[in-house]
Amino acid sequence: MTDNNSLGERIAAHRRRRGISQTVLAGLVGRSVSWLSQVERGEREVDKLSVLIPLARALRVDLSTLVGEELNFSRTAGPSLAAVDAIRAAMTTYVLDLDGEELPDLVALDAVLSEINTLYQAGHYDRAGSLLPLAIRTADMAATLAPGADQDAAQAVLARTHQTTAALLSRVGETDLGWVAADRSITAARRAGDIELVTAGIYRLGQIMLRAGRYEEAFRLADSSQGSLNLDDASPSVLSLHGALYLTAAIAAAKMSDRREVVRLLAHAQTVADRLGDDRNDHWTAFGRSNVRIHATSAAVDLGDPDDVLTNAAMIDPNDIPADLLGRRSQLQLDTAWAYGQRRNDAAAVLALLEAERLAPQAVRHSPVARDLIQACLRRSRRKGALPGLDGLAQRTGVLT
Repeated sequence: MTDNNSLGERIAAHRRRRGISQTVLAGLVGRSVSWLSQVERGEREVDKLSVLIPLARALRVDLSTLVGEELNFSRTAGPSLAAVDAIRAAMTTYVLDLDGEELPDLVALDAVLSEINTLYQAGHYDRAGSLLPLAIRTADMAATLAPGADQDAAQAVLARTHQTTAALLSRVGETDLGWVAADRSITAARRAGDIELVTAGIYRLGQIMLRAGRYEEAFRLADSSQGSLNLDDASPSVLSLHGALYLTAAIAAAKMSDRREVVRLLAHAQTVADRLGDDRNDHWTAFGRSNVRIHATSAAVDLGDPDDVLTNAAMIDPNDIPADLLGRRSQLQLDTAWAYGQRRNDAAAVLALLEAERLAPQAVRHSPVARDLIQACLRRSRRKGALPGLDGLAQRTGVLT
């Protein structure tokens, strides 16, 4: 076996070296024999660490030995957000002398935060980012200047500002800075004495952990935080947070290949969504029945089940997803594209990617899954012939320069 062998060939070689059958190995990693057979023949890609880690453990080899140079999946770095440096500067500038400054208008600041979140959920990350530095400085000034009677309200606005910052930074892959923002949001919410706002900050921190690959921590955080909310006669916003935490834990479980937990948590989220009724957007979680279905589809991606992805996606009517949640609509197309890519139906994968890009171009450019899939399609198209639209998509996402 040489380094030039494909990943599937290396898996087969290590399996034979251990003297176990495909049936035994498939059982050890919780997969079907047909799935493993397709992987070993190179007919199905394995591009998730949540799948590769159990395989390496079952084969008793180091992950780096198993995947070799494919460990990074030839992943290109995603584009950076233009406003990141300005956001970092706003978060690390401490103005001590505020003599003569007036207390900012908290209502006006909340309106700005609403605009930023609306832009973010529509996939307009650059425009959202451009507004954040001033919002951060203004919120910090408000929390510093507010008199005792207004201090709770000012801290609450500061908490919401950092939650907004954490959400955007997480989406564009700036997890270190996003982690700081999420932690600051929780601290400010505690100062405001608002347990619901604390929980919203915990939800944002869980999302950061997922993006940073800290799956076990994200699962424990989201799962253990459920008890902080009183669900007796709970308000819609509390129910939304409760459901959003279930979805965070479900995705973390999927990334750890814990299928049983995924099923359990999605069922709990569905129960909360049914109790809530209509799709809502409390605390900018976009929680509701549509979001549960979208997360079920994304969980199937993380579990490496393209057939389940396409089955789930077919059950979702895009018109049921609120029109302003273009990022969510785009995510559904990205998941569908991944499933087609796993089936080697690259023409369908590219069409789905192009639709995702039409809906939310920046969401696609900042998606590691999209970039990996585009690279895989490019490699195969060199052997099979060009695919319409693929080269342009690769250039716009920075895969080709």
